[in-house]
Amino acid sequence: MTLKDLRFFILALMMFLPWSLFAQSGKGTISGTVTDSLKQNIAFTNIQIRKLNIKTTSDKNGKFLLKGVPAGNHLMLISITGYEKQQKEVSVVANDTSYIEVVLKDQSALSEVIVSASRRAESLAQTPSSVTILTAKEINTQSIISPNLANILSYSVPGLGSSTNQTGNSGQTLRGRNVLVLIDGIPQSTPLRAGGRDIRSIDPSVIERVEVIKGATAIYGNGAEGGLINYITKKGNAGKQFGGYSQIGLTGNLEGDSTIGYRAVQQFYGRAKKFDYVISGAYEKTGVYRDAEGLVISPEYGLGETQAYNGFAKLGYDISAKQRLELMYNYYSSRQDSRYVTKIGVYGQTPAIGVYGNRVGVDEGTRYNHNSNLQYTNQEIFGKTDLTANVYYQDFYTIYSNSASFFGSGQSAITSTKKGARLNLNTPFKLTSQVPMQVNYGLDFMNDKTAQNLVDGREWVPKMNMINFAPYLQATANLFTDLTIKAGLRSENINIDVKDFKTLATGANGAGSIDVKGGKLNYNAFVFNAGARYSKFKEFNPFISYAQSFSVFELGRVLRAAKSNTLSQLETKPIIVDNYEAGFSSSLGNLNLSFAYYYSTSKLGANLLEVNGVYISQRIPERVEGFEVQADYQLLPSLAIGGNYAEVGGKGDVDNDGEFDGDLDVYLNTTRIPPSKTTIYAKYSGIKNLLIDLNWMKIGSRERFVPKKGKYLIGEGPVKAYDLFNLAASYQIIKPLKVNLGIENVLNRTYYPSISQFYGSDINYVRGNGRRFNLALGYSF
Repeated sequence: MTLKDLRFFILALMMFLPWSLFAQSGKGTISGTVTDSLKQNIAFTNIQIRKLNIKTTSDKNGKFLLKGVPAGNHLMLISITGYEKQQKEVSVVANDTSYIEVVLKDQSALSEVIVSASRRAESLAQTPSSVTILTAKEINTQSIISPNLANILSYSVPGLGSSTNQTGNSGQTLRGRNVLVLIDGIPQSTPLRAGGRDIRSIDPSVIERVEVIKGATAIYGNGAEGGLINYITKKGNAGKQFGGYSQIGLTGNLEGDSTIGYRAVQQFYGRAKKFDYVISGAYEKTGVYRDAEGLVISPEYGLGETQAYNGFAKLGYDISAKQRLELMYNYYSSRQDSRYVTKIGVYGQTPAIGVYGNRVGVDEGTRYNHNSNLQYTNQEIFGKTDLTANVYYQDFYTIYSNSASFFGSGQSAITSTKKGARLNLNTPFKLTSQVPMQVNYGLDFMNDKTAQNLVDGREWVPKMNMINFAPYLQATANLFTDLTIKAGLRSENINIDVKDFKTLATGANGAGSIDVKGGKLNYNAFVFNAGARYSKFKEFNPFISYAQSFSVFELGRVLRAAKSNTLSQLETKPIIVDNYEAGFSSSLGNLNLSFAYYYSTSKLGANLLEVNGVYISQRIPERVEGFEVQADYQLLPSLAIGGNYAEVGGKGDVDNDGEFDGDLDVYLNTTRIPPSKTTIYAKYSGIKNLLIDLNWMKIGSRERFVPKKGKYLIGEGPVKAYDLFNLAASYQIIKPLKVNLGIENVLNRTYYPSISQFYGSDINYVRGNGRRFNLALGYSF
């Protein structure tokens, strides 16, 4: 190389070097998409390059864009509550765009997504209230012991009263107040005349999950003073064009004869292109129920010798990638045909039992419960707004046992027909560049016609025709990445039309019957909720909340006990509950822990009293408070243990002086306030193909009332503590074939359920089940 060549090379290098340095220090762009393990887009994910303080959030479709990123290698952090944080190394080239796909994994403790708390899908970690989720796996495990949903929920939901072991769930309150039960958002409860048959309104075999929102809520309207239970039904299996599940089993007591029953379930499901389906049928016939000593349990509202049917179908069609149409229908029936009659016991001494005899009247139980729902969803109806619209119909008819609370006695039946429509929209936007928000708003419309007549044709509660129209608005904001703020408002507009009627006679020749002039009742109220949850640290994830609920007081009970001759003179004011709550969840290694304390008040309550053999409601100010704690611990890879404890108390302000500790003030009775409840479980999977789940439940004692004239009034009987062990075992014989064995009351304890004790009457003093088995063989294809 000559000197001239060398000078030229050096000059060229000097000219090139600055441009080269400039190119290396230039800026590029990072784009990408954030999804979960099911390839569902995750909106509002936080994406940031911390060292450079460059950040953004994913849009509604999970897409994001980071502009002006210096060229080079960078560490990008992706996070959102409910999912594990993820770090990705990204190489950025100047004047170019780097594309990445991010797949986030659900956190083990915060993996649930719920829809019932705010009528849209949201992470449990972002919900400022107490929520219990029962997954399909948990439902299936508890169903091995008993397919009775009242039992399943009693073991799984802190704050819910213990199961009654009867056809109804009267007294099985949630946090000391009434609970609203829904199937896919369709109300099953009959708050105009509470029938107590809403929890057992569907077979567990068609339930995908259960969402329990605890504490007063107005999100689904009338009747949720203590919260709501939403049964969310199954959808078609996207992985198969045609599949199914078949199960057949035997049930029975291990003491005494005639106890054997059987149960069969058949399901078909699948997906073909844009169409998916689930079709299911279930039938169960129970034998005689016996206690631990082999005595026949009283058939009065009993579950022995019943036949239950459930037919279910759900058809779905994906109109496009963002539009879906879904049709659901569910039929449920449970009726008793017993060869036994009740031999009345002696309260506190000997149980009421069943003896051979001919039962008076018609078969008791739910004749039918029809539910249908047509739903349309559009993920982008306009702009970034999504839409869920549905129309629904429910037709319910149930018959009760003979009652002697009126002249001539007789059986009564509640009929209830509901027609409704819902329009729900959700619009995401950014309040500022760093504050994403969502606004949920819509309208609810429902027509509820409910009545209670006697089987012989006499009218006990006249038809009540309610029209409910309610617009609502709910807003959610994410501040500082990890702080979720939520607030909402609902306007209740209720009109109830009651025709002229006569109360039932209390003596011969119409004696005691009152002619009551009907009319219209109008209710208008705004109910409000607000809450906050901070989820930055999984070790301590706290929340606070305030929520109101609005309920038309159980009008039917007022009407049938009317002592005035015009509707306007009766006490028909509604119940508005103010609920205050604080709690937290924690994930500490293998330990998951949650705690909640709540306090609720209402200016007018509904404490059930018995006066001269007639049930009335005491309309006084009420205060209910309690706490719940739950812990789950993975002790070994094959052994998990855990449990929960719940305690609730309540008082009524009789003298209405704003205090609850005066001489006239009273404890709310046990029809409302259940005794303390403790449950503990151990799940073992250390043997190949074998799963074992052992449950223990203890109901605490309660003795707050004294008998009047030697007799306890309804709800005031003392409750003696009792405990039960249940066992569920499942063995996978071959991949599609599984055998399940459930044992209820493993130790064959003699006990009286809470309701048998607190009712305080001879006829209701009924023992619980002795040791029962549930053996089933299931085949998947």
